[in-house]
Formats: sequence, C-alpha cells, structure tokens
Amino acid sequence: MTINGWLQIAIYFAILTALAALLGRFMARVFEGERTFLTPMLGPVERGFYRLAGVDETTEQSWIAYAVAMLVFNAAGFVLLYAILRLQDVLPLNPQGMSAMGPELAFNTAISFVSNTNWQNYGGESTLSYFSQMVGLTTQNFVSAATGVALLLAIIRGFSRASAKTVGNFWVDLTRTTLYVLMPLSILVGLFLVWQGVPQNMGAYVDATTLEGAKQTLSQGPAASQIAIKQLGTNGGGFWNANSAVPYENPTPLSNFIQVLSILLIPAALCVTFGRMVKDERQGWAIYAAMSVVFLACVAVSYWAEGSGNPLLHALGLSGGSMEGKEVRFGVTNSSLWSVATTAASNGSVNAMHDSLTPLGGMMALVLMQLSEVIFGGAGSGLYGMLLYVIVAVFVAGLMVGRTPEYLGKKIEAREVKFALLGILVLPLFILGFMSIATVAPFGVSSVQDAGPHGFSEIMYLYSSSVGNNGSAFGGFTGNTPWYNVTGGVSMLVGRYLMIIPVMAIAGALVAKKAAPASAGTFPTHGGLFVGLLVGVVLIVGGLTFFPALALGPIVEHLAMLAGQTF
Repeated sequence: MTINGWLQIAIYFAILTALAALLGRFMARVFEGERTFLTPMLGPVERGFYRLAGVDETTEQSWIAYAVAMLVFNAAGFVLLYAILRLQDVLPLNPQGMSAMGPELAFNTAISFVSNTNWQNYGGESTLSYFSQMVGLTTQNFVSAATGVALLLAIIRGFSRASAKTVGNFWVDLTRTTLYVLMPLSILVGLFLVWQGVPQNMGAYVDATTLEGAKQTLSQGPAASQIAIKQLGTNGGGFWNANSAVPYENPTPLSNFIQVLSILLIPAALCVTFGRMVKDERQGWAIYAAMSVVFLACVAVSYWAEGSGNPLLHALGLSGGSMEGKEVRFGVTNSSLWSVATTAASNGSVNAMHDSLTPLGGMMALVLMQLSEVIFGGAGSGLYGMLLYVIVAVFVAGLMVGRTPEYLGKKIEAREVKFALLGILVLPLFILGFMSIATVAPFGVSSVQDAGPHGFSEIMYLYSSSVGNNGSAFGGFTGNTPWYNVTGGVSMLVGRYLMIIPVMAIAGALVAKKAAPASAGTFPTHGGLFVGLLVGVVLIVGGLTFFPALALGPIVEHLAMLAGQTF
C-alpha cells in the first residue's frame, strides 16, 4: 500500500461523483421527454423507430402490460441469440471458420447475455465468429442494459406519480435509453479505446513470429465497440478469454482508468436521475452515499489485503503486495479497485485473475455480489434492487417509532414489504441451494481446481456471480460442463427475472396510491441517519445470510494463510 495508491482511488471516486451528477441530470431530462442537446439529431431517429415498430409513444402501460412487454422482448432476444450461436458455422463474418456452439453452452451463453450477466464458459477468440460477437452479443449488451434501466424507470414512476394506473411505456423507455444514453457514450468510449490501441476491424487472424522464432497467432476483430458497451452497460463479457487483462482489450493504464470509470458511471448517475425524477435530488444522493460507504469500505479492505500480500513470502524476505495473477501494467492498486468495481456494478469484467486474490480480497468480491448486487449494481437493476432495501429500511424505521412507514409520500404497507423481501430472498435461495448440491456431488466437485476452502470459494463464487447476474469468475474452475452450464443458466434466469416481477408489482401498487404530504412524524430519508439505517439493513439482511458460507471459504482460508498454510 502506498500514498500514491490511495490517491489514485480518491481521484477515481471524485471524478466518478462529478460525472455521475452531470450524466444523471441529463438522463432525467431524457426519460421525462424533455429537450436535450441531442434532440435535434436523434429526435427524428427516435420517432422513425416508433413508426417502424407501430408504437404509439403517447400511450402508456399498466405494470402488468409493461412487464409482459419486457418478458416477451427478452424471450425473443434469447431465441435469436441461441439460434445465432447454434448456426454460426453457416452464418457470414466467420473468417476463422468457427464451428457451431454446443446446445448446453449456447443455452448458457444466450441466457447469460440476455440477462445482462455475460458469464462465459468459453474463450471468445477461439469460439465465436465476428457475426456472433457483433450481431449476437453486442446487441444484447445494449438491450439488456436498456431493459434494466427501463424497469428502474417504472418503479421510479411508482414513487413519483399519485393515483395513476400506468408506469410508462416499455418500448419508449428502451428506445430512449439505447438511443440517447448507451449509443452516444459507447461511441465516445469506443473511439477512445481505438486511439489507445484496441482493435476494431474485420480482418482475419494474423500469424507472427516471436523473437525466439516461435509462431504465434494474433487474433483480430471488432473489439473496441463491444468493449465500450460491455463496460458502460455493466455487461462485462470479454471479446477475449482473459477479458480486460488482455493487452488488446486494455492496452494502457489510461484505457484501464476509462474502462473502470465506465463500469460504475451509469449505475452511479442513475441515483441522481432518481432524485431528479422524484423531485428531490437529496433522495438520490442519500442512496448514492449509502452505496458509496459500502463500496469504499470494500475497496479499502481489498487494497489493504492485496497490498499486504502473503506473510509466507515476507518470511522469505520478499516484501510488497501480492502480484500473483495481476498485470504489471496495472499493479495492486488498479487491480484491487477493478475487482471491487466490477463485482459492485454487476459488470463481471476483470483485469486480474480473481482466483489469485488474497482470501480477503476475494471475499470483498464475493460479498458485493451476495449483497444482491445493489452497491451500484447493474445498469438500472442495481438501483431498483437497492429500492427493495429502502422499502425494508423505512419499514424497520416505522416499527421503531410506531408509525406507518412512508417513503416519498407513499405509505409502505404489508404488500410492498412482502414483495420486497421476496425479491431480496431470490439470491440466497438459489446461490446456497445450488452451491450445497455442487459441493457434495461428484459432478460438482470435479470442476474444482483447488482443495480446501479455496475450492469451496470457487463454487460459491460461480453461483454468487451467476445468480447475481455479475458474470465474473474466480478462474481455475471448469465451468463448461453439463451441470454448470444448465444450473448456471437457470441461476442467471431466476436471478434476473424472479427479482423483476416483485419490483414491477411494487411499482404497480405504489403508482396507484395517493401521495401524503410530509408531517412532523415523517422519517426523513435524505439525511445521515437514513443512510446509516440503509447501510445497516443491506449488511444485516443481505450480508449475514452468507456469513456461515464465507466463514467456511475465504475467512478460514485467511486464517490458514496466517498460520502458514495455503491452498
């Protein structure tokens, strides 16, 4: 650990906060249909899409119609992507002659990208054609992120509207998110990455001769465009197998900084958007503050753990942080920051091998995924997940003072609390359920590389990542098996959609309620007390569920490391 490292982290967070304020206010204007500087150029394009699709932008939907439209759209995306992967050997833009993907792997991959998880049980450069990467995966990177934002907008309208029957129009929200937010930002980041050296071409792979005289194949492809949206949309799926640790995906420290900034940019900015749309920006900043407290605490622990390294190496006279599995270009600071940002944001991209993190460094990544991916979380999905915890927090506050809980003028009653808890309990049910089977069944443990608590953590990480729609992997683990492809696919499916239904039901219940004016007994939800309560609820409800499992994995591994034993 160094002062320079802490300064880099501080500068990163300061820039993130400043950009979040600007982008959040811009997105609020876009989603409320106000004129922006992009309207003269993109307005005609937007209206053209509506005419082609037969969508009336002035007609809104009930929460049920909104949810059905989303589910039908996502189901169609799954079928299309599955077909592309199964037929890629006969589709165009396949200069390397990649064969068709097998049924179990195609099933897992299609669900992965449609659900905004981007878990990859394959190597992109050795498995997928350019057509599959561009038309299949990159398309889903845009629309899966836009789907998450659209669902967030529905629940925001539930809080901001009174005595209404509709929560917006899914097709309009999807279009505006893609057209005005994701596309412009992706173009800017994509051009920046090309400038830094990321490939963006359609050429065949190139054979090169190394200095030692060996032959090496250098993969090519339309990478920069996919990398830009994989980060901005909190998707995370790499064009290459080693993701953003590959120099082609992440060539320089500057490209590394822009990518890790892009990971959290939209989730952070949506907190400000929420505050603007409910007409009280302080509410958004309070949620941002709660997320930031947990995020910065995890960054501090991870950086301390990685910077301290392994005491066994210190005994040999080797000082300094743990560099195993890390790129020298990025070092301990940027590897630690990225590992926390990618698991906080439901992104899943990596610039270092998480399997090589110290036990406590790996535990921070696990904890952030197990907190329902609400510490910033995915594009849209992180904030609507956090709003479930907000409902529980104000309910707890109401119990403590003996008053009917309220949030933003809406009474929080038994129905909303039940739906919120249902959404929160989806993750632990499937993470711990599938994990308990995989840790004892031969077809589960056969994929584990390491013995002891580290191998246990590998299995726990897989299901935490897939159910949490994160997509990152510990590494050192064989995930491309029928058991893990199928259960991993089911995990991603339920982790995304079984949480969405309670969220939409809450939106429908809230939008129909009258707004009550604040009174002397109203619990303020924009101050430090509420921030502390919200952080406490997230850690207690979300975190303690997994404490026994963490104790058997990274915690006992850390204690063993201090005692001189490694796995």
